[in-house]
Amino acid sequence: MLLTVDIGNTNINFGIFKGLRLVKKFFIPTKDYSIRRIKSELRKYSIKESIIASVVPKACNILEKDLKSLFTRRPCVLGKNTKVPIINFYRNPSKVGQDRLVNAYAGVMLYGAPLILIDFGTAITIDVVSKKKEYLGGLIIPGLGISLTALAKHTALLPRIKLSDPKELIGSDTKNSILSGIVYGFSALADNLAERIKDKIGMGAKIVATGGDIGLIAKYSKCIDKVDRDLTLKGLNIIFRAAKGEG
Repeated sequence: MLLTVDIGNTNINFGIFKGLRLVKKFFIPTKDYSIRRIKSELRKYSIKESIIASVVPKACNILEKDLKSLFTRRPCVLGKNTKVPIINFYRNPSKVGQDRLVNAYAGVMLYGAPLILIDFGTAITIDVVSKKKEYLGGLIIPGLGISLTALAKHTALLPRIKLSDPKELIGSDTKNSILSGIVYGFSALADNLAERIKDKIGMGAKIVATGGDIGLIAKYSKCIDKVDRDLTLKGLNIIFRAAKGEG
C-alpha cells in the first residue's frame, strides 16, 4: 500500500492506494498539521512507502521527516528524489509547481491529450498539455477564498462571508451580490479562458477540473468535460508505481 500526499497552502490531502485503487482519503489543514493526526488516520493500514508533492517547503520538510519515522523508508519527494515524467516546456522548468505537473501527467494518462486542467484550489491554476503530451504552461489566478478575503480586507463596507451557492444571478443584497460575483464570475472566467486556449491547441481538447472548490464551480461552468476531485492523488500513485516499474 502507498500513501500519497499533496501539500497545498490550505490543506494537506492524503490518499491511501492499494494498486490503482484509492481505498481512503483524508485531509488536514496545513496550519494544523501534526504527526498525531496522521497516526490516527493510518492506524488500520499497513503502509511502507509514500510520495509527496508540495507547494509549501516548510511543511514538506516536516512531513518528510515524520513519514520516514513512521515507515522507516524516506518518502519520495517530487522535484527532489524523482521527476514527473512529462516533457516540460515551461520557460524555467524548475519553477513550475509540482502539483501542476502531476495534474498534467495524470490528466494525460487518464484522459488523453490535448488537455486543459483547471484546479480550483487556494489559487486557481489552468494548465495546458499539447496533443503531443507536452506540458506548455498555463495561468495562475487568485482563488475564490482569497478573493473573498481580499474584498473584506481592502474595502470599508463589504463583509467577510462564507463561500456558498448564490441564490440569484443578480444579487438583491450585499452578501448575495458578492456570492454571485464570485461564483458566476469565476465560472465564466474558466469557460472563457478554456475556449481561448482551445483556439490555440485544438478545439478537441478535453477540459478536466479538480480542486477543493470544484464542487461549487462545476454547477455553474459550461466548459468542464470531467470532474476528478482526486486527480493529484491519482497522479502521485501512477508516478510512484511507474518509477518502480509496476505500470
